[in-house]
Amino acid sequence: MRLRLHLLVLALLLFGCNNQRPAQAQEDMDFTLQRENLVDLLAVEGIRDARVLDALRRVERHRFVPDQVLDRAYDNRPLPIGSGQTISQPYVVAYMTEILQLNESHRVLEIGTGSGYQAAVLAEVAGEVYSIEILPELGENAAALLTELGYDNIHVRIGDGYQGWPEMAPFDAVIVTAAPDHIPQPLVDQLAVGGRMIIPVGDDYQRLTLILRTSEGVEVIDDLPVRFVPMTGEAQE
Repeated sequence: MRLRLHLLVLALLLFGCNNQRPAQAQEDMDFTLQRENLVDLLAVEGIRDARVLDALRRVERHRFVPDQVLDRAYDNRPLPIGSGQTISQPYVVAYMTEILQLNESHRVLEIGTGSGYQAAVLAEVAGEVYSIEILPELGENAAALLTELGYDNIHVRIGDGYQGWPEMAPFDAVIVTAAPDHIPQPLVDQLAVGGRMIIPVGDDYQRLTLILRTSEGVEVIDDLPVRFVPMTGEAQE
């Protein structure tokens, strides 16, 4: 009788485990398929850099969004992440990463860590990423998640990004994921010769602006119209 009871308990435990595993496996498979479909869409929309597309295949965007919008994690649109902030549209993440022309030796400064998604994509194609977030809760959550995901080449600092990270300059690239109404000079100064910066500039509506640092000076090129949350802190003074 006791042996029969033990076998019954074991069978129930195995049944419960077998019920859970397929559900988790199905969810993982669904996210993988959604991610593949998103990357295919980005390629159709003009993203050409194979390394950037591969990075978006590897980075699990659903890990970077709140549970309330989990079912929209792979929509090609921005999503709220709390504190009045958003995770950027995947096309914009891919485009901004692509335009920086990164390789494994490059050091990148990111202003506006947010959820950490853009930093993770950068870390897949660059050598080191230095990211600054002005909102402590967002920055701490992003840092913890990025560590959990194994990104030991991402360094997160809590603070105002307007002045950049001078002690770690110069950077081969700078990416700004919130919009000031002007280009912060300290960020330009921290670009290495040959470096690139991509930044949304403007008030209610902005344009992505590409800054090229050359041995002769700085070239500024207006690019896509975009909509980003405002850059806060010193940028608003």
